[in-house]
Amino acid sequence: MAEEAKKNWMTQASFDRLQAELDERTGPIRSEITKKIDAARREGDLKENGGYHAARDEQSQNETRILELQEILKYAEVGEAATDGTIGPGSVVEAKVGPKKMTFLLGSRDAAKGMDIQVFSPDAPLGVALAGHRTGDTVEYVAPTGKKIKVEVLDTHPYQG
Repeated sequence: MAEEAKKNWMTQASFDRLQAELDERTGPIRSEITKKIDAARREGDLKENGGYHAARDEQSQNETRILELQEILKYAEVGEAATDGTIGPGSVVEAKVGPKKMTFLLGSRDAAKGMDIQVFSPDAPLGVALAGHRTGDTVEYVAPTGKKIKVEVLDTHPYQG
């Protein structure tokens, strides 16, 4: 995948939150897991040592999340949403999508992690169709299924996450 296609838009606050999680996982959490593994090893037979296997599983999950965070942060595009009412990365959009009223963020899922908001990539068909539009505009886009969908923008504002 080209580097440009991997870009993840997020606010500085979201970037900082993910960086803090990475620092916690590579520091104190990793050290604590290592201590658990060492303590379990000292107990003897590793084949039947549930504590050892649980700690190894925890280590595997932690290391997987570390790699995921490193990838997200490597391709992070940090910025702030437009404040002039124009829809783009970082915009929260309230819209009527087909017959359904929705509120969503154009950005990275990781940027909104822990927030109760649906997220669409700015590069997704919906995001591309809405880019540059404003409250009151109506656009159509072709969904991945091939169906044409009408979108009426009811409101938009910058994401504050």
